[in-house]
Amino acid sequence: MARALVRGWGEPVLCTDLLPDRASALADEVGGEAVASSAELAERAELVILCHKPAGLEAVARDVDGRAKGVVSILGATPLQKLKAAYPGIPLVRMLPSTPVEVGRGVCCHARDPEADPGFERRVLELFGRVGPVVSVEEALIDAAMGLMSCAPAYYALVAEAQIDAGVRRGIPADVAAKLVVGTMGGTAALLERRDTLAVRREVTSPGGSTARGLDALERGNLRTAFSDALDAVLDGGR
Repeated sequence: MARALVRGWGEPVLCTDLLPDRASALADEVGGEAVASSAELAERAELVILCHKPAGLEAVARDVDGRAKGVVSILGATPLQKLKAAYPGIPLVRMLPSTPVEVGRGVCCHARDPEADPGFERRVLELFGRVGPVVSVEEALIDAAMGLMSCAPAYYALVAEAQIDAGVRRGIPADVAAKLVVGTMGGTAALLERRDTLAVRREVTSPGGSTARGLDALERGNLRTAFSDALDAVLDGGR
């Protein structure tokens, strides 16, 4: 996700990683500099964005140790209360972006915080708004929101793959099927930004027609239940 954000912003960065070669590769790609430690990064950066695994929260916070001027967390399953305990007294915002930020079309979910520093929060929302729309939700809903949008690129890729395979089964070359499916997905997403889902379905579907038959097959295949089950699996940890 760090790489996706940096590519979306298209600006040089300071970065660090437990694997120095990975940080160096990112700095070489986008410009900027790979630094040796989180402490050095916090000393030099105007803003520290936490992109590590949630389990590393305390260790990274010890390295930073009050040096950060402001912190943004994109860590999953790490609530504001825990973040503030790790970074006491430092302006902090919790965001959850989706991978299409890499092409400026991601969604960034913002956890509302009544205690946030207004000026700092405004600057962070503006920064993330450059790589996609920012949606603010109550923190109690942030995990459910993550399950909808952070995981969704993989789901849509699977849906596209299934459609492409269906086309191949009917004799369409795979590369042609991919252009048809992916192009239609992109165009449909643009339509859905202007109209609701029901309006788009009604525009395409004639009573008793081919689209109606296809939709009926998808409903009989429990498409809605599959997506509902997927969200439950994400939120409940497979229990």
